[in-house]
Amino acid sequence: MGIAGRKIRPLVAGNWKMNGDKASLAEAEAVRDALLGPFASLAADVMIAPPVTLLAGFAAALGGGPVLLAGQDCHPRPCGAHTGDIAAEMLKESGASAVIVGHSERRADHGETNAEVRAKAEAAHRAGIGAIVCIGETKDERIAGLTLDVVRRQLKESMPEISTAANTVLAYEPVWAIGTGLTPTAEDVKDVHAAIRDVLVDLFGMEGDKMRILYGGSVKPDNAAVLMAVENVDGALVGGASLKASDFLAIVRTYVGE
Repeated sequence: MGIAGRKIRPLVAGNWKMNGDKASLAEAEAVRDALLGPFASLAADVMIAPPVTLLAGFAAALGGGPVLLAGQDCHPRPCGAHTGDIAAEMLKESGASAVIVGHSERRADHGETNAEVRAKAEAAHRAGIGAIVCIGETKDERIAGLTLDVVRRQLKESMPEISTAANTVLAYEPVWAIGTGLTPTAEDVKDVHAAIRDVLVDLFGMEGDKMRILYGGSVKPDNAAVLMAVENVDGALVGGASLKASDFLAIVRTYVGE
């Protein structure tokens, strides 16, 4: 279902990755001010996932307003001897309402498996915050015609059994499109998101039909409207274009006044 007649409230989430400093609060405040002002008719949720060093400060400054906050990763355990890691409970205490798990950069750079992603999503649920579970194929897998096989397998193996529309969001991010400026066609996105929806319904019944499926991978102001109108695309997970409020808001604008 596209933008017209939408049945699921969209989410536009900005993943800042390893970018930003205290001065970047101004960008987050600009997003908040727009949501309270000219974008007051926005028919979507908006979220920013800053580096964890900024999370508590952003939460304090934004004051529980319309901008939701998320972590970029968490450890499966609530505490323990895990130097450098952070628990989902710590993210919640810092002001996060969700955490991204299984991003392709985590899977590639840190060798995270589907089972580990699932454990992290379960940790988010344990802590009482949402999990944004990322899946997506590589360029080689796409060329080999394995896109749907890869996506279905990642989805089935990465989703906790207790996943619901309230505690879990799916994000499809073709690995070859992240940060490259390349994007699949709207028809390609439609096919993958339809396959994801079918698996979600098979796994979770009516809850699967209500879960949000975000598209990510070089989402920019000039292609957001087309991508967000695709059936079963319920928002976006935005990377580089979320670092500047003007660019991020140009994407968010897609849902103003629905």
